[in-house]
Amino acid sequence: MGRRKVEIKRIENKSSRQVTFCKRRNGLMEKARQLSILCESSVALIIISATGRLYSFSSGDRGIEDQCTLFTFEINLGPLSIFLLNSNETPVDFMAKILSRYELEQADDLKTLDLEEKTLNYLSHKELLETIQCKIEEAKSDNVSIDCLKSLEEQLKTALSVTRARKTELMMELVKTHQEKEKLLREENQSLTNQLIKMGKMKKSVEAEDARAMSPESSSDNKPPETLLLLK
Repeated sequence: MGRRKVEIKRIENKSSRQVTFCKRRNGLMEKARQLSILCESSVALIIISATGRLYSFSSGDRGIEDQCTLFTFEINLGPLSIFLLNSNETPVDFMAKILSRYELEQADDLKTLDLEEKTLNYLSHKELLETIQCKIEEAKSDNVSIDCLKSLEEQLKTALSVTRARKTELMMELVKTHQEKEKLLREENQSLTNQLIKMGKMKKSVEAEDARAMSPESSSDNKPPETLLLLK
């Protein structure tokens, strides 16, 4: 009895759709990897999920990796139809513009951790939960293999490492911010203390001057000499 042919149509159940996407995405990337090894070919693969999450694979060729990265940047920054409509622009110039625009608009987002590769990007909270849920549903499948479960375990470990590293980085930034605030408060406190000491010294000096002005010796010094009184 032959294997029943699967009808290609949209999967209505959201959970099943996510599981199918994860399984077929991994299978497609594995096929791309095998093709690059078997045929010594340069392969680049870009997949965009229904939620807008982007997945990419490149065979290791530096030029392909760069083009794949720039293509990813353009997806995040705007439509690719710009290049298709402007036939007078070369791909090199077009990609240079993409990179330039990316550096200007996404400068604050270029800080990524050095975990496994520098191509790892932080997932948002919602995306991370969706990814984990997808992986859990994928693991519940009856026809899942040991190798697939091992790969799933490694992916979850990587996601956990990235999450922990990101949490540590944010905590360190928070501690640094608090330390800077504490330093600023100490400097302000020291400045106020110095001002109070200076004001105290000035007050004592004024009080000493007033005391000398009102002392009997000071009054006698201000009396005219007796010879001047006799002359008058």
